[in-house]
Amino acid sequence: MGVVSYEMVVSSSIPAAKLYKALILEGDTLIPKILPQAVKSVQILEGDGGPGTIKLVTFGEGSQFKNAKHKVDAMDKDKLIFNHSVIEGDMLANVIEKISYETKFEQSSDGGCICKESSKYYTIGNFELTQDQLKAGKEKALGIFKAIEAYLLVNCFKNYKF
Repeated sequence: MGVVSYEMVVSSSIPAAKLYKALILEGDTLIPKILPQAVKSVQILEGDGGPGTIKLVTFGEGSQFKNAKHKVDAMDKDKLIFNHSVIEGDMLANVIEKISYETKFEQSSDGGCICKESSKYYTIGNFELTQDQLKAGKEKALGIFKAIEAYLLVNCFKNYKF
C-alpha cells in the first residue's frame, strides 16, 4: 500500500466560523441544494453527525460516480477542524483503500479566513495516482468550496442565519 498526499490552501472573505458552519455543519443540506448535479443527497446511516458517523453520499447526474460512504473521523467546532474519510464507493475503484481529509479553518486578519485541506489517498498494491487524477480531485473540492462561498456572499445577509 502506498500513501499519496496533497494539500490545498484557499482564502475567503467569509469569516472562519461562518464558513465552517456552512461547509461542515450544514454542508449535508447546503451542497445538494446548491450543487444538485454534483451531490444529490447525503444521508446519515449511523451516528449523530459527530465522530464515528457514517454517511451515504449519493452523487448527482453530473457526476461520474454513483455514491460513497464517508466516516466522520474527528470534529472540533471550537478549533474549526473537521476530519473525514471516504471508506466505500465506486470512486475508490478497487485501487484505493480510503481517502482521508483534514480540513482546518483559520481566521485571517482581513476578517475572512484561510481554509487548509490535506488529503491522503491510501492506494492498494502497486497502484499509483497520476497528477491528473490528483488535480481532478482538487478541482472538485475547490468547486464545492467556491459554490458555498458564492452562495453565502449572495445570501448571508438575506436569509442565511449564522
